[in-house]
Amino acid sequence: MTAILDLSIISGPLVIVVYVLAAVSALLLIAVRPSRRWPRRRWLLVAVLAMIVGAAVGLVTTWIVSDWANVFGVVLSTVVHTWIGIGFAGMALAIASFVRASWRRVIASALALLLFAATTAMSINIDIGQYPTVRSALGLSAYQDNPLPQIATPPAGTPRSTIATWTAPDGMPDKGVVGETVIPATVSGFPARPADVYLPPAALTANPPLLPVLIVMSGQPGNPDAPLSAAKLQRSLDAYAAQHQGLAPIVVSPDQLGSPQANPMCIDSPLGNSATYLTVDVPTWIKSNLPVLDSPDFWGVGGLSQGGTCSIQLGAAHPELFSAILDASGELVPSLGDEQKTIDQGFGGDQAAYAAAAPTAIMAAKAPYTNMYAVFGVGANDSGFMPGVQTLYQAALAAGIDAVYIEAPDSAHDATAWAYTFEQGLGLIADRWGLNR
Repeated sequence: MTAILDLSIISGPLVIVVYVLAAVSALLLIAVRPSRRWPRRRWLLVAVLAMIVGAAVGLVTTWIVSDWANVFGVVLSTVVHTWIGIGFAGMALAIASFVRASWRRVIASALALLLFAATTAMSINIDIGQYPTVRSALGLSAYQDNPLPQIATPPAGTPRSTIATWTAPDGMPDKGVVGETVIPATVSGFPARPADVYLPPAALTANPPLLPVLIVMSGQPGNPDAPLSAAKLQRSLDAYAAQHQGLAPIVVSPDQLGSPQANPMCIDSPLGNSATYLTVDVPTWIKSNLPVLDSPDFWGVGGLSQGGTCSIQLGAAHPELFSAILDASGELVPSLGDEQKTIDQGFGGDQAAYAAAAPTAIMAAKAPYTNMYAVFGVGANDSGFMPGVQTLYQAALAAGIDAVYIEAPDSAHDATAWAYTFEQGLGLIADRWGLNR
């Protein structure tokens, strides 16, 4: 069962099999008449017309929902539009096959319809990269079977290792580990799901040094494991550690949502006390349970998409907690999709409170910053989010934040952009924290 759950649905054998089955099914539906009552030429004409109409319906619907109404808050790529057109063409072909068909053809057409729908969804996911495995598509954490390992405490009288004096000991693991753990919402009462924690190789030794910590958050909808798995932050952390004697930041990925579809916007409101959870409960747990440096000079906050928005909100508002921000494709303002809906549900109808919660307003109010570093990243083809990210970058510079802007090549609002931003930003922030000594 575990092997099935961990199958990749963005590359590999399963993807190839699905595409081959879909192609063969389409060819058979076209080549074989639904029944003898269909003249061959008439069926071929109907099949072609059905696919043309289906593709047109898919493309127009996608344009209305995504580009015109902006229901998802994301501008879909040309690749996604293309696959939707192809998928709808296949589904229209399957539907046309029901007409005057034998019962065997009806069953085959129904199965083909499901296959074409699944292939379309898979193709869209391949472009976006939100769900890399069957497990993630089912909403299951990649690390749910991995408990957080016990962290060693140096024997009494043994000086604790430091970053400055660190030398990798014999037998140190080659890679870090990720474990799932519950971070209690003692103060906030926020209904958080279990968090995921990355421990670099240095933290797995008998005398681990106190290390910097980076709090990262998923997008919405999303799960806490997304930054480390879908956005490949675990891979980037291991690569960094391999080049620096096992040193890398400890990364904590808490749940800022409460459930995959919820969006409390990282504020305290009737939607949930997400801000207090992230700035009080999570830091308190980290300091009590992990070997981290207890200074804002070595603490950072980051995230992707909605989590990126949270990172600039919380990082800019709490320089007493954080000195680094890693914003991958974040929004310009916290949002529930519609501005008035956001104000009504998130801010109790208070327009002024909503305006004050915008990261640009927070940075202007807190300026000038004296010890804040921020990395802003966005996909080079992400026309929907790029203007907002660029605005935040310029606002950060104006507020005295030492900021860097990154564009991920050949990507839009997708896991490729988030992985690239995390990889580049991790290196910049970790170097700033002295882990490259």
